[in-house]
Order: sequence, then C-alpha cells, then structure tokens
Amino acid sequence: MELYNYIKSLHLIFVITWFAGLFYIVRLFVYQIEANEKPSPEREILLAQYKIMTYRLWFIITWPSAVLATIFALWLLHLMPEWIKMPWMQVKLGFVVLLLAYHLKCHQIYSQLQNDHFKYSSNFMRLWNEGATIILFSVVFLVILKNAFNWIYGVIGIILFSVLIMLGFKFYKRIREKK
Repeated sequence: MELYNYIKSLHLIFVITWFAGLFYIVRLFVYQIEANEKPSPEREILLAQYKIMTYRLWFIITWPSAVLATIFALWLLHLMPEWIKMPWMQVKLGFVVLLLAYHLKCHQIYSQLQNDHFKYSSNFMRLWNEGATIILFSVVFLVILKNAFNWIYGVIGIILFSVLIMLGFKFYKRIREKK
C-alpha cells in the first residue's frame, strides 16, 4: 500500500504539470497568432521568441508530463486491476482518451505554428483553451465522487459549466473589441 501512495502522488504531480502545460501552450498559441498580425520587425522578433517558448514548454514540460502521468496511471491500474471494472473508472478513461486527443490536436497546432502556418484565429484558440478546463473539471469530480456521483446531475453540471465558459468567452470578446 505504501508503494501505491508514492505512485499515486507521482501520477497526480505529472497530471498537474501536464494540464499546466496544456493550459499555457494554447495561451502561447494565442500570442503567436496575434504576433503574426503585427508589423515588421516586431512580428519577426515576437514569432521567433514564441517559437522558442512553445518548443521548450511542449517538449520539456508538457510531453514528458503526459508520458509520465500515463506511465504512473498504468502502474496504478496494474496495482489495482479491479478498478477497470468500476463504472467511474471506465468513464474517467473515456475522458482520458479525450484528453489524449486534445493533446495530439495541440501537437498538430504546435507543428503548424512552428512552420508559420496560421490556420486558426486567436479567438478560436481562446475557446479551444477551455476544452482542457472542461476535461479537468469532469475528471476531478468523477474521481472524487466515484460511485456517489449522480450521473444526471453530473452531465447537467458539465453542460452548464460549458455554457458558462462560452458566455464568459463571448463577454470577454466584447470587452476586448470595445478597446
């Protein structure tokens, strides 16, 4: 049981750093996209700096954290194989698959921006950044509440939370457009 607590602690630490990396990388995408709209030479200076920052964040923090969080999660499942049969764990693993898809899409966006391919707007990236927030909230509530979790209220709560995020996004966008 002592080994379990060490592995769980390491898993949580790397989940936290993984999410921190995901939150910040998308924010850097916003800055990089907006820098591309600046006049020269400011554009070139900012883009070069953001490329360095995103590279370091992505490959020194975010990817290693994702890999280590996954390794420690698999180790935990090896120590507690009965968890796989529990409904809350199956739903959690569904959210983990969504998180991995989100991470891979961020990697694709990262690669595009590193090659000066600006496919998305800064507003889209601001909205995209909320995807990780929704996944984080869902997983934390699911893991903490486990079987006591009322699925109907949980689904309604996640939908309401998502709607609030979208309303906040639209409100913030209006404020930015007025300035």
